[in-house]
Formats: sequence, structure tokens, C-alpha cells
Amino acid sequence: MANTRRLPRDRWTEYFAAFSKKFLRDKEPETATVRLLSDAIGDQAAFRDRRVIGITYDHKDNVLDVALDGVDHVIYHPQEIRVAEEDDGFISRIDLVRDDGEPETVRLKASPRR
Repeated sequence: MANTRRLPRDRWTEYFAAFSKKFLRDKEPETATVRLLSDAIGDQAAFRDRRVIGITYDHKDNVLDVALDGVDHVIYHPQEIRVAEEDDGFISRIDLVRDDGEPETVRLKASPRR
């Protein structure tokens, strides 16, 4: 069962680096679906079932980068980040608020062997 929690901004860099190292560096590919939510566009999938290469946060530029196979999904100046962690620490969902105030969700799916 997933435990959802808000991440303190001062931990974003180390949190996503540790997650990427632990879960995204093996030969079993995890995938992600990025959903954009807004009053203007509704609920739409920007990317669906793309292999996740890594997730990083650069505090200097205030950028969250979800590196997917074939594309980097970059969120500039995120205001808030919440994660849903499974019992083993795998992130199944990242909910964030972009700098324009719009919510965005990244759903991660673990490899079948995890």
C-alpha cells in the first residue's frame, strides 16, 4: 500500500538521486505516464508508458527532470512535490504543482519482476 507524503524542498535533490540509483539503474525497465491536469485542457496524458531513465532535481535552476526514453520531461520551478511510496520505497506517483499553479501527475510503474 502506498504512503503519500509531501517532500520538503531541501530534500528533493538527494531524494530523487537516491530513488534513481536504487530503482532505475538495473536491467528491468520501469515506465512512466505523465498526466497534465488543468481547467483549460482537462486531464490529458502527455506521455504514456515510456521507459524511465532517471529523475533528477537541480536546485540551482529549480528544475525537476523526468528523463524518459526518447524525451526529457522538464518541470520548471515546481512549487510543491508529493510522492506516493510503496512499502519498498518505490515511487508509484509524483504529484506536483507547477509554477503556473497547475497540477501534474507522473505515474510510475515498476517492472514486472520487482
